[in-house]
Amino acid sequence: MKQSIVSWYVARVKYRTEKKIKKFLEQKGIEHYIPLQEDKPLIPCVVFIRTEQQQALSLPVESDYTISYIYETDTKKFQVISDKQMQDFMFLQDFSDKTFILPDPENLKGGERVRVIAGEFAGIEGELYRIRGHKRVVVRLGNFGAVALEEYVAKENLEKYELK
Repeated sequence: MKQSIVSWYVARVKYRTEKKIKKFLEQKGIEHYIPLQEDKPLIPCVVFIRTEQQQALSLPVESDYTISYIYETDTKKFQVISDKQMQDFMFLQDFSDKTFILPDPENLKGGERVRVIAGEFAGIEGELYRIRGHKRVVVRLGNFGAVALEEYVAKENLEKYELK
């Protein structure tokens, strides 16, 4: 029997339906994430849903809401966000006074992959970019969301790494 893989999918939804979809997903017991600040979505019209692909495909019909999934342009498959990326992104949202959302992460190119190895952000994996005149660690969720550390992370607290 084929084992179902649970993944994070990026769902586009109609404007101002995020909270209704959140309630629907909670009733179904489906893990999801909507980055909020002051009770407003930081990435409008986007809901991150963690489920099996078959269930993801059934949600628009079951919910009667407009839910469509973002595809990778080169593979034509659903964009999938790794558990580690989502965990890091959600963790950093808890530090919203020390981070900021980047509105156009698709413009970020060529960042060096780094892992924070010391300090309060130890374990965070991201990319290093020069933003607002300073080098910042950025955690990206595909091309649909990115959060950058507001605080400077000393070079000795970073290590380079390669994706496996």
